[in-house]
Amino acid sequence: MQIILDLLEERKDAAYGDFQKKLIPSILPESVIGVRTPELRRLAKQIMKEEYREDFLKELPHTFFEENQLHGFLISEMKDFEECLAALEEFLPYIDNWATCDQTSPKIFKKRAEELLPYIKKWLVSEHTYTVRFAIGMLMQHFLEERFQAEYVNLVAGIRSEEYYINMEIAWYMATALAKQWDSTVPYLEKRKMDKWVHNKTIQKARESYRITAEQKEYLKGLKM
Repeated sequence: MQIILDLLEERKDAAYGDFQKKLIPSILPESVIGVRTPELRRLAKQIMKEEYREDFLKELPHTFFEENQLHGFLISEMKDFEECLAALEEFLPYIDNWATCDQTSPKIFKKRAEELLPYIKKWLVSEHTYTVRFAIGMLMQHFLEERFQAEYVNLVAGIRSEEYYINMEIAWYMATALAKQWDSTVPYLEKRKMDKWVHNKTIQKARESYRITAEQKEYLKGLKM
C-alpha cells in the first residue's frame, strides 16, 4: 500500500538500514528501507486506529522487510484472540527472517495460552522454517513457568532439522529451560537426545547465562560432545 510505504519513507534512516542488512542475511538487501524498531512499533499503534489497516493485512506477500515488521506488530496489538490467531495463521507462511519471527508476539496470547497450545503443536511440525521457530518461541515465552509440563521439552528436543534458524531456536529454548526447569531438562543433555550441534550450542548458551549457577555451568561443561 502506497500510504504505508510513504509512512515508512518518512521514517527512513539509511545508516540504520545498512546495519539491518548485515544482521538479517536471509532477506534481500533491497527489501530494507531502514526504519528503527521503536518507530515501527509506534507506527503500528497508529495504524491500528486506521480503516486501511485491514487492507494492509490482506496484502500478502509484502515487498519490504519493514512491511513485514509492521504486519507482525499489528498482529501483536490485536485484542481479540480469534481475530489475532486467524491473522497470524495467514501471516506465518510469509515470514522470511528471524527478526519478524521473534518480534511478532501477540499480547493476548499471555491470557489465552492454553487455547494456543494445539496451534503450537501444529506449527512445530510445519515444513516452514519460521513457523517452527515461532512455535518454539511461543513455548519458551508462555510454557516454561507456571504452565510448564515436561512433555513440552520433549517436543522441542525431538525436532530434527537442517535449518540454522530452527536449530538456534531449539538451543535457545533448551538453555532457557535449563535455567527455569533444570531437573526436567538436563537429562536431554545427559542422555545425548539431541543432534550434536544443538547439544553443544545449548551448553554454550546456558554457560553464558547469568541464570545458570557456577556449579551448573561446570557440570554442563563436562557434558559437551
